[in-house]
Amino acid sequence: MNIDDLKNTWNDDVSEETPEISIEHTNKINLPLEKIRKNMRMEFWSTVGILLFGFAVVWIPVPEAPFKFKFYLTVLLFSMVIIISFFFSKFFKLYKEISSPTMKTYDSLKDLSHQFDLNKQYYLSFMLSFVPFLVCELIIVIEFLPHRTPLSDLQVATTVISMLAVGLFGLFLLGKYWYRMFYGKYVKQIDNLLTELKK
Repeated sequence: MNIDDLKNTWNDDVSEETPEISIEHTNKINLPLEKIRKNMRMEFWSTVGILLFGFAVVWIPVPEAPFKFKFYLTVLLFSMVIIISFFFSKFFKLYKEISSPTMKTYDSLKDLSHQFDLNKQYYLSFMLSFVPFLVCELIIVIEFLPHRTPLSDLQVATTVISMLAVGLFGLFLLGKYWYRMFYGKYVKQIDNLLTELKK
């Protein structure tokens, strides 16, 4: 093969474009994307509201609550804000990409599907990242709330370990359920459309 044949082959490969998605399929894509955007906005603002409520509850003037109790809970809440900010920065990046979709080709839709898979892992990690906070809050409550009789070491250990197990399992299930209800079914619609276009 001479140099001219190589040039022609290269130019042919470059000029081949990925087939564009029809207007009908573009409309089918936009509906689940709009639902995902709406749910992302709802989740963001509800998380902000919950955090503000948490700060307000911690600092409501309750005379019997010691300063250390309020301070430790405030530090935990600020730590949660840092973790939440990290994960929401990832979600916001995806939100921006699907807010101005240029879903004109099969490859762009395939790339979006891959990003949804990646963000599903982020989402489950986001939910599970709250387990240490749950344990810390539990320890603070056990240490600072008055009990009729002092808890033995075994009771404290049993309470913390059992709550950790229940919290870990509960947060994992909640994360899977929440993702499926608010995002998963719409991602599945896009995956089905991707399969349909592949045929």
